[in-house]
Amino acid sequence: MQANTYPLSQILLPDRRYLIPTFQRDYEWTREGQWELLFEDLSATADRLLDVRTSGATGSALLAKEAAVSPHFLGAIVVASVLSPTGGITLRSVIDGQQRLTTTQLLVRGVLDVLTAEESLKRHQLREMLFNKDYLVASQEEKFKLWPRRNDRLVWPTAIDDAPPPKTEDHLYLQARAYFADKARDYVTENNVVEPTRMNALADALSTLFKLVVIDLEDNDDAQVIFEVLNGRQTPLSAIDLVKNLLFLRGELADADVEMLYDKYWAHFDDSWWKEEVGRGHAQRGRRDVLLSVWLTAETGKEASVSHLYSEARAYLNDGPSTENVLKRLAAFSVAYEAVYGHIPVAQNELRTAYDRIRTLDIATAVPLLAWLRTLPTNVLVPSDHVRAVRAIESWALRRAFLGLQTRGYGSHLTRVLNDAQRAFETDVDVANAIIDSLQRGALSWPTDRELADGFRNNRFYGSIGQPRIALLLSAVDTHLRTNDPHQPSANIDYSNLQIEHVMPQSWESNWPIGETGRNVRRDENDPTWLNASEERNRAVNRLGNLTLVTGSFNGHLSNGPWSTKQAEFAKQNTLVVNFSIADSDSWDEERIDVRAAELAMTATEIWLSADALRSKKALAE
Repeated sequence: MQANTYPLSQILLPDRRYLIPTFQRDYEWTREGQWELLFEDLSATADRLLDVRTSGATGSALLAKEAAVSPHFLGAIVVASVLSPTGGITLRSVIDGQQRLTTTQLLVRGVLDVLTAEESLKRHQLREMLFNKDYLVASQEEKFKLWPRRNDRLVWPTAIDDAPPPKTEDHLYLQARAYFADKARDYVTENNVVEPTRMNALADALSTLFKLVVIDLEDNDDAQVIFEVLNGRQTPLSAIDLVKNLLFLRGELADADVEMLYDKYWAHFDDSWWKEEVGRGHAQRGRRDVLLSVWLTAETGKEASVSHLYSEARAYLNDGPSTENVLKRLAAFSVAYEAVYGHIPVAQNELRTAYDRIRTLDIATAVPLLAWLRTLPTNVLVPSDHVRAVRAIESWALRRAFLGLQTRGYGSHLTRVLNDAQRAFETDVDVANAIIDSLQRGALSWPTDRELADGFRNNRFYGSIGQPRIALLLSAVDTHLRTNDPHQPSANIDYSNLQIEHVMPQSWESNWPIGETGRNVRRDENDPTWLNASEERNRAVNRLGNLTLVTGSFNGHLSNGPWSTKQAEFAKQNTLVVNFSIADSDSWDEERIDVRAAELAMTATEIWLSADALRSKKALAE
């Protein structure tokens, strides 16, 4: 490896092409972020040179003073040699520093626009910093000293050629050229007159006093290690970017057709959806990094560590899979991920519904298993077994969620289930049954029908497990009841707009007197009978049997009203089947709350089948 500091003229004047590889990120520098500071540095450097030239010194004294002018250091770029035809233009691949080198070219172009308009002799030197000599180029693109990454290759000639770019274009390259040209004209103009001395100082400062450190890699240098040091440990480059860099760099070194590989397997990651941040707080990550952890967990059979994602991916890649095979698998997982997260349509309604519910509960640790299942060929995992497997994961997760059971350890538990499923696949054993069996093992149990019914009857729901889960449960029950009642018309209900309502209000004392053997019990805080009944009622109002969903037409002013008033209001909620049994009740008390909890539990066990029931579905199908 050779590292030297050069003025821009020594870097850009030789006939050479700097190629921005496919694996590099988009151009992202902006006026506020970098351009303004860069031109301020150039004008300050030109001012120092101009001060010397107007100091009155001449001859060798002037040359000595110019030589003492402090240069400006732009930073570093890392380049690697690329095989080029004998007698052709020397090629360099830009491993790091493409933002800096690209902006420098646009700065030269902007200053050159002013020099050309004023017919300055300095224009010839600056032009040679942008274009190779005509007699050396074999194609139109070879005339450019820098050739950008694939997404920008159509606009780059417009940004660098001599012809003024159309004002209708708004690419960052064109914005940068126009900005630098405007600033250069402002600098060389004094009292509305262009000053040749200022123009010469600006051009010379740019070509001679602007300097770059060029790290030129030799054949035995590991370009990816250096790239990782310069980027992965100093700037916020995502894990997926580093993996992409590694994959395409190794692909190029192996003479793979990286353009074809990019178009076929990677181009869709440039979509804005994939670039979004997901998660909250300290867990927020780029969606592509999340996919990387999903893919890596499924491929290695080990739960990927968020904090060591790139190092684990690199260790896996070092074991030898080819660039194309890795890209093919990653692309397959990306399609599966899009389906699980609802970004692309899912044909089977049962799968689509299960994915929606798992997403609502934010059980991200289930995604590697769900995505892996979608990558299996349908002749191995037939659609009915795919549905059984996903419904098993959904049932295990949602039954636990409704009972408020801990989620700590889900990652390792579901990774073990994934391993068991993969072993079943490799040994031609029923994958769905393997998942069902594996979910039942370990400390994170799959609640039985009895445990679910007991929890629905006795557990505090409101204020304990979270309203989104309660709403999910009740909306699923409503949909199931409607679907299985031949007398009910189909309806497209937006459950996200519904509210959770306590049938018996939390503030029950005024209009809901406690009854005992048909008689009212007088409020007396010293009476143990009243105290016990009051405590039980306070528990009952927040249990599932006392909770339901209501539409916007429900009169909220009646929420704390007596049962006779609320019953009539529930009778108006005829779009929601889940409320029919409430409206049909003659009274509403603790006993009725228990009955409704049992009814909801019965329906829930039909929606989220037990392990035995899911195995039976396979047996019945056979």
